[in-house]
Amino acid sequence: MLQQYNPKNENLIVFINGKLVHRDEAGVSPFDSSVQNGDACWEGLRVYKGKIFKLEEHLDRLFKSMEMLRYEGLPTREEIISAIKETLAANEMFDNVHIRLTVSRGVKYTSGLDPRINTKGCSLFVLAEHKAPVYDTSGLFLATTKQRRPFADVLDQRIHSCNQLTSILAKLEATDAGADDALMLDTEGNLAETNATHVFLVKDGTVLTSTTKACPTGITRATVFSLCEENEIPLDIRGIPEAEIHTADEVFCTGTMGEIVAVNRIDDTIYNEGQPGPVTQRLAALYQNLTETEGYPIV
Repeated sequence: MLQQYNPKNENLIVFINGKLVHRDEAGVSPFDSSVQNGDACWEGLRVYKGKIFKLEEHLDRLFKSMEMLRYEGLPTREEIISAIKETLAANEMFDNVHIRLTVSRGVKYTSGLDPRINTKGCSLFVLAEHKAPVYDTSGLFLATTKQRRPFADVLDQRIHSCNQLTSILAKLEATDAGADDALMLDTEGNLAETNATHVFLVKDGTVLTSTTKACPTGITRATVFSLCEENEIPLDIRGIPEAEIHTADEVFCTGTMGEIVAVNRIDDTIYNEGQPGPVTQRLAALYQNLTETEGYPIV
């Protein structure tokens, strides 16, 4: 699914290392680790009616990623929140906004891979866009791709890294197949995620999803866990073989950018006659209620 151009984003103001600049004038040094090595962490956040949803949880994951990558000279939580607020204020943004928050290892004094040549501390970038949830709420078509998600002994997926080539290669496969997104398995053939979102199945009223052995933890994923517990919806987290995916009654995806959306088709399998199923619709409604009542106020 191709995201559509939004003319409201033509004159965005972005935050680059302490400076607010027009999107066309924003510059990142070619010595920055994000450019040199894809050595950066990111979070996607959403603003609903003047509140940032699950901000603290996103910052917890961001700092965990930076800790695992041994970043030095980190911005504080307060500095990051201040940069987000400055960016939103500069763009007069209040609702229906998606924020891309990025922290890199910083600028190197010479080209290279060795983190010891980073001596100036981390770089901080904030990009806020007018962006509605990106998926068609009537449902998605996923294609299973050859590109697999690796385990932690190859690349620990708990690191929410800007190095997303695995996802891009999978997305290219899915696009070639005419699908909205890619369904990705791990190297043992079990369900991992899509190229951009977590995947849930529903079978006989029970919600099932994969472990995070080969995919990142998810803020929306964790929210679904809480909603299931609070509303007495059975939940099972385990390894799910590929064949079991095609026997589900319903399938849905979760993510900050797309929220909760049904999957109507995977390869040649059509779920619930091509319509969002009842459990998916219930969880989506419960999630929407949370976004309307919770969040970190931006003013």
